[in-house]
Amino acid sequence: MKLPKRAKRIGILTAGGDCPGLNAAIRGVGKTAIVEYGMEVIGFRAGFLGLVNNEYIELKESQLSGILTLGGTILGTSREKPFKIDKNGNNSKEKPELIKENYKNLGLDAIICIGGNGTMKTANMLSREGLNVIGIPKTIDNDVWGTDVTFGFDSAVQIAVEAIDRLHTTANSHQRVMIIELMGHHAGWLALYAGMAAGGDIILIPELEYNIRSVCKKIEHRYEENKPYSIVVVAEGIKHPKNMTAGTHIAEAIHTYTEIETRETVLGYIQRGGSPTPNDRILATRYGAFAAQCIAEGRFGMMVALKDNRLSAVPLEEVGGKLRLVDPGFPLISKARKMGVSFGDEYL
Repeated sequence: MKLPKRAKRIGILTAGGDCPGLNAAIRGVGKTAIVEYGMEVIGFRAGFLGLVNNEYIELKESQLSGILTLGGTILGTSREKPFKIDKNGNNSKEKPELIKENYKNLGLDAIICIGGNGTMKTANMLSREGLNVIGIPKTIDNDVWGTDVTFGFDSAVQIAVEAIDRLHTTANSHQRVMIIELMGHHAGWLALYAGMAAGGDIILIPELEYNIRSVCKKIEHRYEENKPYSIVVVAEGIKHPKNMTAGTHIAEAIHTYTEIETRETVLGYIQRGGSPTPNDRILATRYGAFAAQCIAEGRFGMMVALKDNRLSAVPLEEVGGKLRLVDPGFPLISKARKMGVSFGDEYL
């Protein structure tokens, strides 16, 4: 295949929070770009901060071997937002100008930005500034608009399910209510999938308004039916007082209203660590390879996506600033309700 003149040297960065599969995506991009298209690949350190400060490493094929199974990112990451608006409503033009200067001086033909919603928003802004940009969606929250799934999600679900499985034995032994708080500020995908996979009795997600009295009635009904313990899976973004975690709020409320012994566990950053699952390794690899292909074909200003298990590319301008949330009518929710799972809204 004859390589277009404009696509011989590309950059790659990982931005935002880390998650399993980042190295698999870097590998997918790099190996495809180098082996298939003969491109040179450089990796920017610490996300957009590396692009601003011109801190990078040359990525050779040999450096991409052995990283498929590794968690984290060999490039490092940060939450740097070069277009961030200050409290007065102004944004500095210095950082975007530095990025454009570094991009030009390095002779880049394109840059691949791997990240979540914030990263896709920044990627779109860079595209508007005239840079050739491709986005790859990752996040354990699975809330990037425009794709059916992000890599990192499957790994986080597995980690959460393993934790909930362990809580079942303690809850049963002590006849307690066990609360587990999972990540998800705005979207409840992780709590929904982990809760269903691990046999959660009550699942509380940001997209569905819950009533604490309804939650307590569900727990009391379970005790009346000789089910001596309950597992409550809570997304961190549900409505709760800001002076405590969501899990603590639900635990205290349940104990207050039912007088049943209740304990909470906040899984925290454990959800984002460790080696990616096989599914995430494959998905990240597919995304990375397809991103390199898009560059070779001269398709820029796009985010790679998966729709009905088919790779596609959606315009970054359609993605930035949007969230993919759980629809209250989502089939898994309907099926869960038919099995007796409560979402805390039965008595609203």
